[in-house]
Amino acid sequence: MHQFRLGRPNLLHSLMAYLLMFGASIGAFLWVLSAGSNLPSTSGGTSVPKAVATRFEALPHVLMALLLIIALARLMGWLFRMIHQPAVIGEVVAGIALGPSLLGRVWPEAASVLFPAEISPLLSVLAQIGIILFMFLVGLELNTDLLRKGSRNSIAISNASILVPFLLGSTAALWMYTSYAGPGVSFTVFSLFLGISISVTAFPVLARILTDSKMQRSKVGVLALTCAAVDDVTAWCLLALLSSIAQADVERAVRPLVLTILFIAAVVIVRPLLLRLVRFQDSRGKLTQGGVAIIFMALLACALATEWIGIHALFGAFLLGAVIPHDSLVATEVRGKLEDTVVILLLPVYFAFTGLRTQIGLLHGFEDWMFCGLILVLASVGKFGGSYLAARLTGLDANIAASIGVLMNSRGLMELIVLNLGLDLGILSPTLFAMCVIMALVTTVATAPILHYLRRHNESQLMACPAHAENSGC
Repeated sequence: MHQFRLGRPNLLHSLMAYLLMFGASIGAFLWVLSAGSNLPSTSGGTSVPKAVATRFEALPHVLMALLLIIALARLMGWLFRMIHQPAVIGEVVAGIALGPSLLGRVWPEAASVLFPAEISPLLSVLAQIGIILFMFLVGLELNTDLLRKGSRNSIAISNASILVPFLLGSTAALWMYTSYAGPGVSFTVFSLFLGISISVTAFPVLARILTDSKMQRSKVGVLALTCAAVDDVTAWCLLALLSSIAQADVERAVRPLVLTILFIAAVVIVRPLLLRLVRFQDSRGKLTQGGVAIIFMALLACALATEWIGIHALFGAFLLGAVIPHDSLVATEVRGKLEDTVVILLLPVYFAFTGLRTQIGLLHGFEDWMFCGLILVLASVGKFGGSYLAARLTGLDANIAASIGVLMNSRGLMELIVLNLGLDLGILSPTLFAMCVIMALVTTVATAPILHYLRRHNESQLMACPAHAENSGC
């Protein structure tokens, strides 16, 4: 059989063929232009929508803003890790630095170029999507077994760590209402929100601090995580209740409350079906794209439902994450697929958006800074004091009780979510919002060094394993 072999191409023939092809194409295009020039002018037609016409102008600004946000967030996160602080605190500081509190004050021209007012709605949408996905991840990491098996100590500590600061915050509202409440907000709504806002514990930040300190499986770590989990669920339930009341008068608030109860009941009813899907995916040893699609559709549906009810989309996302077993293959793989995108790209946008709304310069004069200090003191004393007293009354050692009190005082990102919700609902004035952001930063930054100090002086007690060490992996 003869083998067909291509001959070596002739360079001159190839060059002539290319020239002929391009020449013919150019000639044909010139003929089209000549023929089209004789056509009558257009008489109108459908115009391009304004949003479509301007998106290409906004896109470069959004991309430049994202590039700057991520770069500064990573840099500040790295710097804060170097001083033994959670990276999330550095990312929050980076967001505030890009806002009117720093960049807008020292270089307003650059701030107007980097963050023009036109891209603020776009950043807001990205930030909201990021926080919805983040709350879903928080729900996925929530160990509901800790809630069901919570000991007498953890339940008492958790309740006290919410009730004491809540009462202190709602009492402080008596002196702050007339100066720092949003326009048209009732005293009831303002006092409830102020009490809730200083009662929050940041479960993810607390877990990160314990992991960095290698205390997550110690008696203190397990107890603190259990208390924080109960705190989170309680705080979000109270906040959902408050959101429904704040967006309507007391009489009309019945509708969102009833709808919220019905939504939770619906999630509980379909939970067995969801668990069957999770077990089916686990049995296959891999989360398929179809399974991912179902989870994302359920996530969007839950977020949309709670947004429609009027209690914010993040509540639906959190609830869906909480009903998926945290140790399942589905939860593990979804976290692996989402976590980097949310933490690296979308959360810094949320911090920057928060920073753009935080105006520390609004605090001027002795009275503003006095109330800012008062909020910081009440938040710290309430959280630490309530947790410490409850821990001591349940028979825990003073050093362990103090460590738990310090850990429960960590607020971080969860506090920012609560505060942004209060600002969106018009409950907080921008000045009070800035005060509470300062409180969230200070209490979180103080957690790690105080815990390290206590650990150096009581290493054996704080690193001791819980009584059920065989179940904790200690």
